[in-house]
Amino acid sequence: LSGLRVQLSLFSFTFRAMASHCEVCVYAPNEATARGWSDAAIAEVRRIETKYSRYRDDSVTTVINRSAGNAAITVDTETASLLDFAAELHAQSDGAFDLTSGVLRRAWDFKTGRVPAQAVHDQLLPRVGWSKIEWRSPTLRLRAEMEIDFGGIGKEYAADRAAATVVELGGLHGLVNLGGDVRVFGPHADGQAWRIAVQDPRGEPGTTIAHLNVPHGAMATSGDYERYFEHEGRRYSHLLDPRTGWPVGHWRSVSVVAPLAIAAGACSTVAMLKPVNDALQFLQAQRVRYLAIDCAGRQYSM
Repeated sequence: LSGLRVQLSLFSFTFRAMASHCEVCVYAPNEATARGWSDAAIAEVRRIETKYSRYRDDSVTTVINRSAGNAAITVDTETASLLDFAAELHAQSDGAFDLTSGVLRRAWDFKTGRVPAQAVHDQLLPRVGWSKIEWRSPTLRLRAEMEIDFGGIGKEYAADRAAATVVELGGLHGLVNLGGDVRVFGPHADGQAWRIAVQDPRGEPGTTIAHLNVPHGAMATSGDYERYFEHEGRRYSHLLDPRTGWPVGHWRSVSVVAPLAIAAGACSTVAMLKPVNDALQFLQAQRVRYLAIDCAGRQYSM
């Protein structure tokens, strides 16, 4: 009996979390098993969303931000690991990735499409800067009026944790897709890689410009088409340089394939914030696969 192969079928479960359309796809011997794995993965996503949402009064993020200007606080092991990762990203990106830059969103309203005055940035920029934080794991102290936002890594971390949850329960083939941040925990049951679509950054929603094969690992895409407005012929996207407060315009999109979703998302975001040559050097140094489309539509890949 040990030599018999169990017939696996593909099951897909959709849900909404982190303001995104999400999906768990898994091969399992039956629907009940697949649903159990999916429910556990979804529960893990919701746990992380609840824990780190800046919109909840009881979240870790809110507790940290309310402590700004007061004594240092001690964080739990999971949060400490995320903060360590953010510190490393800040160093490797020459300050382009900064967990404290969330306050800059107050200067930009992408619904009204209004370009803020420089004076608005001048008021907010003193509140931005990872180097201004006192972080010695597991204790953290923020200066008055500073805050952190895990939004830049939270969804990718949740994708990794959800995939790990399925694997721990016995799943060997499938993926977790959280709004385009995809973590693959095994190829299709026949061994073929998953073909992950790359959205056309200048096409209609849902149109694709390429597909990347991912048998294991993760893929994440950052782009200037997610939230933006155009004013006097210039596109202003939600991707803000924490050193200036202004949107960057080097790239239309950057897709990265890496072992973990949190790494793929970090690399794609950092690359979006860098000029073309600097971004390509950064991606090559990380030894990741990528498909990058610059502001003129030129494609670069490795």
